[in-house]
Amino acid sequence: MQQSESGGGAATSEVQLNDQPNALIACKVPEEVFNEQQLKEQFEALFRAFDPSTSFQFFKSFRRVRINFTDALAAAEARVKLHKSDFNGKEMRLYFAQSVHIGSPRLEPPKPEKQFLISPPASPPVGWAQSQDAKPIINYDLLCAVSKLGPGEQYELHTGTTNTPSVIVHVCEDDSSDGEDETGEGGKPARPKIIQTRRPDYVPSVNQ
Repeated sequence: MQQSESGGGAATSEVQLNDQPNALIACKVPEEVFNEQQLKEQFEALFRAFDPSTSFQFFKSFRRVRINFTDALAAAEARVKLHKSDFNGKEMRLYFAQSVHIGSPRLEPPKPEKQFLISPPASPPVGWAQSQDAKPIINYDLLCAVSKLGPGEQYELHTGTTNTPSVIVHVCEDDSSDGEDETGEGGKPARPKIIQTRRPDYVPSVNQ
């Protein structure tokens, strides 16, 4: 009975040990550690005393170092003994590296029913069919009647009733400044001239 209890306790401690992270994050590391090789070797020697196979990842921009141990026990021991210890005249802070699991290591595509929201869509939804463009409706009678109208004449499209108004097309008259129609070559109406905007007069400044 005692043997079973001791075996169960060892299994529990083993499970708890495996759940612990085996890496530490050193924060606010002195900049000299990233620039001077001698200080860098002294910094690494502090942690290799607990595990000779320790590897390091230096992040100079963040002034942080990730220390990777081969087992969680060495990481826990190093954290207990070196946390808030003095190194090169500054306090060193160590924290356990937290592993983040986001599910699949690959970026999965969206669900099929959501893919039509992508522009352009990866594939149309199930059952989708392209709609045919409707043919434009041209009222040839209206075009013929309007073409026969002269300036100042009108054409009634819809006769008004007591409840609806009438719709009448009025042909605008050609307004000319001198009362005469301007014609170009071949008797065709001349294109209107574009009047350019006059540039304002140049006035020298006082400083000049």
